[in-house]
Amino acid sequence: MGLTATLAGVIPVFLMIVLGYGLRKSNFLPDKTWRPIEKLSINLLYPGFLIPSIWGADLSGGSAGAAAGAAVSAIVIVSALTLLAKPLMTIDGPAYTSVFQGVIRWNSFVFLPVIQASFGAEGLALAAVMIACIIPVTNILCVAVLARWGADQRGVSPLALVRAMLANPILLACLIGLALNFARVPHLPGVTETLQLLGSAALPLGLIIAGAGLSFAEVARRKWTVIGTSFVKLILMPPLMWGLCILFGGDHLAQGVAMLCGAAPGAAAAYLLARQMGGDAPLMAGVIALTTVMSALMIPILLFLFHLT
Repeated sequence: MGLTATLAGVIPVFLMIVLGYGLRKSNFLPDKTWRPIEKLSINLLYPGFLIPSIWGADLSGGSAGAAAGAAVSAIVIVSALTLLAKPLMTIDGPAYTSVFQGVIRWNSFVFLPVIQASFGAEGLALAAVMIACIIPVTNILCVAVLARWGADQRGVSPLALVRAMLANPILLACLIGLALNFARVPHLPGVTETLQLLGSAALPLGLIIAGAGLSFAEVARRKWTVIGTSFVKLILMPPLMWGLCILFGGDHLAQGVAMLCGAAPGAAAAYLLARQMGGDAPLMAGVIALTTVMSALMIPILLFLFHLT
């Protein structure tokens, strides 16, 4: 796919986010209706998309391993550097937890449609495998940091952490898809089509939800913290993932998917976790908002550079 066609496919992704933001701000739907819509998307529509994507993916080559390894390695490296930088930061513990989440967590609602527009079905299958590898790592790291520096500081047992991850419908969908793929289960007439029908609604609705959840109030109030976190997430993370994927022997497709994984904005789930575990939820909301806007600028630039390679 040429660069012009790719960009033409990426632009609607961010226009859908703008649409969601406009719908929320205009009160087109009451505030109380957005949470059930998000629940529907995460628990039903996204699994309907992910399961058949991974189920039918060709995982025989090294592309999936290289891309997933690059993403996980980049997250571990950035997490370690952020922990080492903790004594140098002049922010309190809850704010630090939001900085930590901001530099490593990413929004699959935005990531997957961008991959679809850029690399098609083959890229989507690869991205879904990456998600299955990344979710456990990011959840363990973020929960541990919140348990240590969040306002509650209650600690989290390993068993409780495992239960929380197994209750994540997106992770479960990835694991089910992988199990069906490895077991070489043939596609079942009726079942596969039903899942695909559910999945066809997941990406556009997910983008609208991502836009509806944006909040810019904290960006101006703590701009340097928000800008610094966003810089690490969207300026440093994409080339790091891209370079590691090259190092691990990933092909051109794997490199592109890894690069765009790094360029995905912050995740709304990070805001919910910050609110639940004593993090700085307003700061987290600001990071999510700014990284979403910045990713709309960074992704076309990265795709242009990628097409030059």
